[in-house]
Amino acid sequence: MQEVAPTRKIIHVDMDAFYASVEQLDNPELRGKPIAVGGGEIRGVVSAASYEARKFGVRSAISGYLAKKNCPELIFVRPRFDRYKEISNQIRKIFYDYTDKVEPLSLDEAYLDVTENKKGNPSATLIAKEIRQRIFDELGLTASAGISVNKFIAKVASDYNKPNGQKTVNPDEVLQFLEDLPIRKFYGVGKVTTEKMYQLGIFTGLDLKSKPLEFLEKHFGKSGAYYYYVVRGIHNSEVKSERVAKSVAAEHTFNENLSSEIFMLEKLERIAAELERRLSKYNIAGKTVTLKIKYSDFTLQTRSKTLPYFISDKALLYDTVKELLYQDRLKDSVRLLGISLSNLNTEVKKSVVVQLKFDF
Repeated sequence: MQEVAPTRKIIHVDMDAFYASVEQLDNPELRGKPIAVGGGEIRGVVSAASYEARKFGVRSAISGYLAKKNCPELIFVRPRFDRYKEISNQIRKIFYDYTDKVEPLSLDEAYLDVTENKKGNPSATLIAKEIRQRIFDELGLTASAGISVNKFIAKVASDYNKPNGQKTVNPDEVLQFLEDLPIRKFYGVGKVTTEKMYQLGIFTGLDLKSKPLEFLEKHFGKSGAYYYYVVRGIHNSEVKSERVAKSVAAEHTFNENLSSEIFMLEKLERIAAELERRLSKYNIAGKTVTLKIKYSDFTLQTRSKTLPYFISDKALLYDTVKELLYQDRLKDSVRLLGISLSNLNTEVKKSVVVQLKFDF
């Protein structure tokens, strides 16, 4: 039985240090310098870092304090999400010149299915190269790309020749590529899972492939089947041109830790109001309310309640989250609170995709 069925041509386009690159594009004085978007406050967190800053170990999600410690010359820049979204929309317009099957993952990355494309170009590799060149010529930014038979491999490949590069994994190269791949490079395998796999003697795709399905399910639960199949090149998820939100959320990190529920309720009321605005904008309602609590030691806790009816207004959100807050004692002071609404009233539209075999 054939393990890999190369029925599609998928491109994963990933902008290079997108937020930081936009800031350097708009402000020539920042070009060639180590910059971090966000993270400037005492409690701030870095959202993105330029490649000049990454050389010093500055990465997204680390604290501004640590970033500055690693790179004393670091320049902090306030994020401008409206500007990032504006450019992201321009990038997507380029994508749509080639295919309508575009699945954005965020402002700076997307999957494209070019099995059948508007240019009639049989080479996904050449399409990716042309898209990257257009992004540079029209917007002055660089992008990297991965090209292969499915989303998983394309995603992994896009990281290989960053920045401003691309990598194609042809159908006949897929199995060898996955066998040689370090396990930490597998998309969906985080730091904790990587360490667990190391303890089980799994360091490469070949090691992972040697483990039977029962073994992987025993140690990794439902994810075990995912690991079993992707290492064999089997990943049938289609490029979905319309991504339907599974949840809508709002949250806030505080400058000072909160230790009193009274102060937390005041903050939660404001967060509920913000969430109501976001829900109203897209005419969305949901049944499951989740309270997110991040403590001063960075441990995370969630508490949820599912209602028998759809809600979207601030009052009901606040009443439900208030109940969740008092559901159990807080273990420590709190640095972040968030509210999310899931089990939404959005309808998932299914599309039929005709898969054809082509040479890469």
